[in-house]
Amino acid sequence: MASFDLILRGGTVVNQDGVGRRDVGVAGGRIAAIGDLSASAGEVVDCTGLHVLPGVIDTQVHFREPGAEHKEDLETGSLAAVMGGVTAVFEMPNTAPLTVTAETLADKLARARGRMHCDHAFWVGGTVDTVHDIPELERLPGSAGIKVFMGSSTGKLLVAEDAGVRAILRQTRRRAAFHSEDEFRLQERLGERVPGDPSSHPVWRDEEAALSCTKRLTAIAREEGALIHVLHVSTAEEMQYLAACKDYASIEVTPHHLTLSADDYGRLGTYLQMNPPVRAARHRDGIWAGLADGTADILGSDHAPHTHEEKAKPYPQSPSGMPGVQTLVPVTLDHVARGRLSIERFVDMTSAGPARLFGIVGKGRIAVGYDADFTVVDLRRAVTIGNDWIASRCGWTPYDGMAVTGWPVGTVVRGRRVMWEGELVAPGIGRAVRFQASLRPDR
Repeated sequence: MASFDLILRGGTVVNQDGVGRRDVGVAGGRIAAIGDLSASAGEVVDCTGLHVLPGVIDTQVHFREPGAEHKEDLETGSLAAVMGGVTAVFEMPNTAPLTVTAETLADKLARARGRMHCDHAFWVGGTVDTVHDIPELERLPGSAGIKVFMGSSTGKLLVAEDAGVRAILRQTRRRAAFHSEDEFRLQERLGERVPGDPSSHPVWRDEEAALSCTKRLTAIAREEGALIHVLHVSTAEEMQYLAACKDYASIEVTPHHLTLSADDYGRLGTYLQMNPPVRAARHRDGIWAGLADGTADILGSDHAPHTHEEKAKPYPQSPSGMPGVQTLVPVTLDHVARGRLSIERFVDMTSAGPARLFGIVGKGRIAVGYDADFTVVDLRRAVTIGNDWIASRCGWTPYDGMAVTGWPVGTVVRGRRVMWEGELVAPGIGRAVRFQASLRPDR
């Protein structure tokens, strides 16, 4: 009789075969069998009434280390991730120092070792000064690829001009990620900011700043034959435009742009302030339309924490950003409960989709031979999200007081239960995510 290290028994598994009740057996950190398993195991977990999903991969988080550990660090950010059912994250390069060299990437990987609770990779910032190093940087182990800021946001990474973007895309072979806002328009419209009024944030960083930049970006990518990933799409017009660019452009949407709207500035104030902004409800509806017709590819949180003290500064001295990695699963599962998307679509956007777009090795599916990463959820559990649940160092969420249906019960990373029923049970086991592009970096 076969023996396993772990069996998840009696859960409803969502994978490439559909949705059905099956056991999952794990050996050596990988999925070894799927079906009706009566074998012995070192640990058997009863998942009756629960859904077993492929581990959720959040491909856009800002964990602030090094340089701003008072807001977050790799340990606290990854704790928030696993408490919310996320098994792997891609962390952003706008730290201090910036992650723009092989040395700064190696430093982050070293900092993560033994401290991060989930698996991880790190985006490397694309700059004009390091453009000739890009072929090496995007293929290093632990590198998620190249990230470019075309509009200024938190940190000092900015490539505003077309010539710089073109130079970067001439060097990339992997899919490069972009923050797409037109820096020139943002500078021209600084006077649109109203002191003390964060609802003027989307007036300043308006729809045209996003759309015009995305049009510039896609034109360059098409001319250079480059693959691009447009992060946190925030406008209905961009979603419609990008539908014709899917042969080379992929699209990320965020829970906050799907859930909140400009109507919430009166309630949340600067706590709603993000780049690109949360906009009028018509844009939220347009993003949902792009999700429904398949234009949107994946879901990312854009977790970007700041302290209460920083957020309490009067606009526009207040920084942009909000935490989101811990709430990504429950907030989106609430949309599943409301019939806005299926559980299969959720899985495609949070595990299979990231694996497909970025060439992740061994993750994104519940299939034999894959890493035993699981997000175990109760689709019927009703919970009210509260600040006291947030594990991020910032200690707050814009969803405080929001009632949701659908909740992360467990986080399993490479066959080890890391979180179960709100308790951390196996700390510090995260490893670097593997990519197809990095398997033979010498080639």
